[in-house]
Amino acid sequence: MSNEMKSVYGKAKDNYHFKIRMKSTILFIWFLILTVICLLPIYILVINATRTHTDIANGLSFLPGTNLKNNWHKVFNEPGFKLCYNALAGYKNSLFITCCSTFLTVFFSALTAYGIHVYDFKLKEVAYSVILLVMMVPMQVTSAGFVSFMSDLKLTNTYWPLIIPSIAAPAVVYFMRSYMKSSFPLDIVEAARIDGCGEFRTFLSIAIPMMKPAIAVQAIFAFIASWNNFYTPNMILISVDLKKKTLPMMVSALQSSDKFNDYGAIYLAIALSIIPIIIAYVLLSRFIIAGVALGGVKE
Repeated sequence: MSNEMKSVYGKAKDNYHFKIRMKSTILFIWFLILTVICLLPIYILVINATRTHTDIANGLSFLPGTNLKNNWHKVFNEPGFKLCYNALAGYKNSLFITCCSTFLTVFFSALTAYGIHVYDFKLKEVAYSVILLVMMVPMQVTSAGFVSFMSDLKLTNTYWPLIIPSIAAPAVVYFMRSYMKSSFPLDIVEAARIDGCGEFRTFLSIAIPMMKPAIAVQAIFAFIASWNNFYTPNMILISVDLKKKTLPMMVSALQSSDKFNDYGAIYLAIALSIIPIIIAYVLLSRFIIAGVALGGVKE
């Protein structure tokens, strides 16, 4: 290769590396901006939880205050505050409902998606289309009939209407099936059958481990949706006392109360309510980037 060709090749290579560095820098800056936009409201929430009512009313601040101890005392000891908010009871009720509904959502959605993906039966696509059609019906359209039905069954003021319906999650079924179509080879099911593995055991022993990333993603979304759900509990838990209400119901009652208007303590109560969501994300997010079908059959 001549010196002139080497020079041209070197310039082209330098040009290529420069473009790659520029693209990486632009993407880094863009994602950094998105991260700041996403985390800024949470940061402001935490900061306001440490400030006084007067400081918050006077304007925004990015520096923490010195009133966290007083706000904490008000949240757990102020008589006016305790009329609307009971953190321990709220955590217990919301965690029970959320954990049960999240498990039912991801397990039965994965089971449904597995059945549609693996088995061939008549009206298979019709059944899947019906599931997708149900996904398009908003909760607000069916809420009146749902409440009436639960009233007829004597299930109002109980947690069952907030847990059992989570079995039917069309959007999660759609995501699970899409994931399985791209990452779950049918040959591995045939191999399990040849080895004498039962159908349900195949699902538990092979399908579930291979679907961990999809299950983790949907578990995070289902957990957040159930934890933040205010609409349905507010319709079902009509005449229960404070200790049986969910945490979003307590926070809503606190924000609308005219007996207590200390913004610092209210922000602290809201900050306490998002801790389980952060913990759930930290525990499950590592599965999102995990490898899929390690050791599985390659098509």
